[in-house]
Amino acid sequence: MMRIGYFGDGPWAHKAFRKLNDDKTIEIAFVSVRYDKRDPVLLSLAEEYHIPTEIHQDINSDEFVNRMKTYHVDLFVSMSFNQIFKNRMIHLPEQKTINCHAGNLPFYRGRNILNWVLMNDEKAFGITVHYVDEGIDTGDIILQRTFPITDQDTYRTLLDRAYTGCADILYDAVKQIQNNEVKAIRQDTIDRVGMYCGMRKPGDERIDWNSTSREIFNFVRALCAPGPMASSFINGKEIRIGRVSEIKEARAYINIPGQIIGKTDRGFYVKTKDTFVEVTEYEYGGKIKVGDRMTWERY
Repeated sequence: MMRIGYFGDGPWAHKAFRKLNDDKTIEIAFVSVRYDKRDPVLLSLAEEYHIPTEIHQDINSDEFVNRMKTYHVDLFVSMSFNQIFKNRMIHLPEQKTINCHAGNLPFYRGRNILNWVLMNDEKAFGITVHYVDEGIDTGDIILQRTFPITDQDTYRTLLDRAYTGCADILYDAVKQIQNNEVKAIRQDTIDRVGMYCGMRKPGDERIDWNSTSREIFNFVRALCAPGPMASSFINGKEIRIGRVSEIKEARAYINIPGQIIGKTDRGFYVKTKDTFVEVTEYEYGGKIKVGDRMTWERY
């Protein structure tokens, strides 16, 4: 029997919890949720299966570390947890600590990865299970899988695949550790530098219409629901945009980026840096007219 301590949050953690809990050779000794959010679904799952819960604002504190020692677990498992494990927590279990990251390490370390891969026009995204060290997503890789991205994909479709993909690969990695089958790969043997992505914040959803049509297409689909949605202002009133379409036959020409240049059955055309796009899904409380201009700020 392998005993694990489970640190998690959100749908990623729910699916993985169920896979791990269904395996009778694995025992989840405790569940720890984020201190600020306190995921009700994960707490409910822990209660359903009579698993103790641990919540603390500082998992590296003496108090928390001493509590962890009483569980005598073999492995700590992190799935969308938001605290950084420091050295003594990492090495407390005999098999150390692992994390599942929805990014193709050593690239796309950091935050909001599924948004960034779409903005960067990637043709695939990765999911990696790695050992935790004191860096950010820099530990040795246990397992890694990639999933294709097409022009029909959005933030929502990538999320749906990542929820399931993370649960599957995390479970498989735990089984490799349990069966002593891990062949860990150092990240610097793949790429010496790697790549980091910063956390997105309110205001980052504003559209820069002086971008190419392809860049705006990617930006909008990267932020669609359940994300904040890309946004702009028309005559001082915010418009939230959920989908745009590229006009593949459109020629490049100079005009005014952000200007509405025509109406369509589905929405309207907006000039970009190079060509123009069709806005087909949006939320706006006013009337849209040809000649109106999309602006970065509320004028």
